[in-house]
Amino acid sequence: TQWSMDRGGTEYHICSGGGPGIMEAANRGASQVPGGRSVGLGISLPFEAGVNEFTPEDLAFEFHYFFMRKLWFLYLAKAVIICPGGFGTLDEFFETLTLVQTGKISRPLPLVLFGADYWNRVLNLEAMAEAGTISPGDTDLFLTTDSVDEAFEYVVSRLIAVEQSAGESS
Repeated sequence: TQWSMDRGGTEYHICSGGGPGIMEAANRGASQVPGGRSVGLGISLPFEAGVNEFTPEDLAFEFHYFFMRKLWFLYLAKAVIICPGGFGTLDEFFETLTLVQTGKISRPLPLVLFGADYWNRVLNLEAMAEAGTISPGDTDLFLTTDSVDEAFEYVVSRLIAVEQSAGESS
């Protein structure tokens, strides 16, 4: 949030699932920057009490269907950071990865799996490449890291490259 606000030009906003835990931390972090705002895209679930308190009311949305929530997540997303989570997180990651892999999302979309130990235990995409069910290069469609600095640099460098490319073509 601070990086985006300091640089002028294209402004980027944090958008989370609006729930507790790491989603709340994302919205809270954005709210701690003077003038910072973020979006929360919640989902109606019996065990979650709406969008977290750190999401401005006018940017808090609650969806009934997962597919509509995913559509809005990806429609304007410029980068996606996926933290350890459950079935919903895996669903969101794999749908996004499939859309990127198949070119249905044709714009550059940096994907980061944050929490390498977790993701390396949960996913074995190399086995899929070895079995021929995905291409070996498909495992390069995202970054897996434990480093906040590495994730930040990965995302920012790709966002800036897209901006520069758009500026050159206009």
